[in-house]
Amino acid sequence: MKRSPLLHADISYLIATLGHGDTIVIGDAGLPIPTGPQRIDLAVLRGVPTLAQTLQAVLSEMVVEGSVIAQEAPLAANGLPAWYPTELAGVRPQTVSHEEFKRLTQSARAIIRTGECTPYANIILRAGVAF
Repeated sequence: MKRSPLLHADISYLIATLGHGDTIVIGDAGLPIPTGPQRIDLAVLRGVPTLAQTLQAVLSEMVVEGSVIAQEAPLAANGLPAWYPTELAGVRPQTVSHEEFKRLTQSARAIIRTGECTPYANIILRAGVAF
């Protein structure tokens, strides 16, 4: 059994095979998934699992050098969406229109679909390196 918190075999394998600059998407239940990227569907019920829970698990293993969110995502007092993880505090997200966001998902290695039902709760993570 693994020591890290992430137990999902497909997600763990995905992260292990990422190269510098590769992207993955973690999206809400309504984000359209284009043909091409691997689809990892975690959605069980409305809100299960949440985007925040899924991000926390992914970030336990993934080195992230950049992120992209939709400019339409509602912002909290700190200028970031409430769901934006504290683990990425040093990575200020690039913001693009939701239409551009959907276009960018086409070149992702994989899209992880959650049960999140918050509008525009989607994020693209760009892999960094650990050295």
